[in-house]
Amino acid sequence: MTTWKELLQNVSTDAEEQFDRLKSRLFGRLDAKKPYRIIYYRGFGSPTAVWLKGRVLRQNDLSTPSDNDTLWQNLLATYQRFGSDEVEGVTVRVETFGQTYTTITDKDGFFELTINPPNDLPVGRAWFPVRYVLDGVIQPATEINDNQPSAAEPVMKDGHLMIAPPYSQFGTISDIDDTVLVTDATNLLQTAKLTFLGNAYTRLPFAGIAAFYRALQSGPVTTLFNPIYFVSSSPWNLYDLLVDFFRIQGIPKGPLLLRDFSLSTKLLASEGHHTHKLKMIRKVLDVNPQLPFVLIGDSGQQDPEIYAQVVKENPGRIRAIYIRDVSEDKRDEAVRELIRITEAYDVPMLLVTDTVAAAEHAASLGLIDPDTIPEIRADRRADEE
Repeated sequence: MTTWKELLQNVSTDAEEQFDRLKSRLFGRLDAKKPYRIIYYRGFGSPTAVWLKGRVLRQNDLSTPSDNDTLWQNLLATYQRFGSDEVEGVTVRVETFGQTYTTITDKDGFFELTINPPNDLPVGRAWFPVRYVLDGVIQPATEINDNQPSAAEPVMKDGHLMIAPPYSQFGTISDIDDTVLVTDATNLLQTAKLTFLGNAYTRLPFAGIAAFYRALQSGPVTTLFNPIYFVSSSPWNLYDLLVDFFRIQGIPKGPLLLRDFSLSTKLLASEGHHTHKLKMIRKVLDVNPQLPFVLIGDSGQQDPEIYAQVVKENPGRIRAIYIRDVSEDKRDEAVRELIRITEAYDVPMLLVTDTVAAAEHAASLGLIDPDTIPEIRADRRADEE
């Protein structure tokens, strides 16, 4: 017997397929004039394996955000992010470490590749260049004037991938929504308003978070480099917005592991959120088998449950867990029970309302330099003002 959930899933899947066909018919001719774009997502890995991901779209350039953009400018940028056309079946050539690899985009325009880096990586380096090129795709370059276009050029994109150097002491895996930036993810209407009508300048960080993450990246000795990974159930369509937000706020850059957007009921389902984040965290742990980790999230959704499961699966690898308290009091008891579970594995999980409280605890464990605490306090005050 078909359940109501299965019926809703089937209806949403049919609706998504019909939407794709309708969009293809209505905009096929117009989209053919849009330029090809390679969207690369920061790759990451270890000296033994590197994971690369990106997307190929037909899309006009997104405008650069500013702090005085109007609501309509922000709404137009959102439309461009979600209204682009995916390019299926195109070959992407990946050039890095002096080697060339190829992969093919799927029906949603995504491509994915795992490669083995060379054995002689520079010891003191964390970021490495990578170039993406569309094989067999040539398009007109930017026009010189209205009457005389310039010569055609290949479609390419230069990016970077991150490999934790051998002297890294630990890594950090952080949620984004309601952990790094204020989203109110438990309120669907408020989340939609912030996502669709705002930009990287209008989004607010949690007070002191940038200085705290810089301290974690530096560790107890400022010459270190400890990698930071950001895992979120936000769709890949928001990647550029998040990159801009991190840059504007001075948050250390790292790979952003987001989720594919669809009209499926799984997009908003808690099990979909849980499955995606757990899968990405496992991937980060797998490519960094030599590193212990710090986990940072919030109490609004399922971060405490996910992190407790990670602790059980990886005994001895999690140094500490910091959970920002953004939920109602009735949620606190469930989190406290998870705290007791992780304590049985000698992993402290702190439910904190303040970034400074997490930083002070991290300093007591030797994860960050105690001398960074005044900077974190000052950063918190500046953000609050």
